[in-house]
Amino acid sequence: MFGLATLSGNAHAAAVVGLVLAESLALYVGYGFVTNAAGAAVVDAIGGE
Repeated sequence: MFGLATLSGNAHAAAVVGLVLAESLALYVGYGFVTNAAGAAVVDAIGGE
């Protein structure tokens, strides 16, 4: 995938932790954007005010 198999020990662990943190940040920002962009429309569609 990103060549993580070539790393060993602490470098591999740090790379995996970094990738997980980057993925979680991307998902947090992405879901926040989707919520802000479509939240009001969804609430209106299901009968909210």
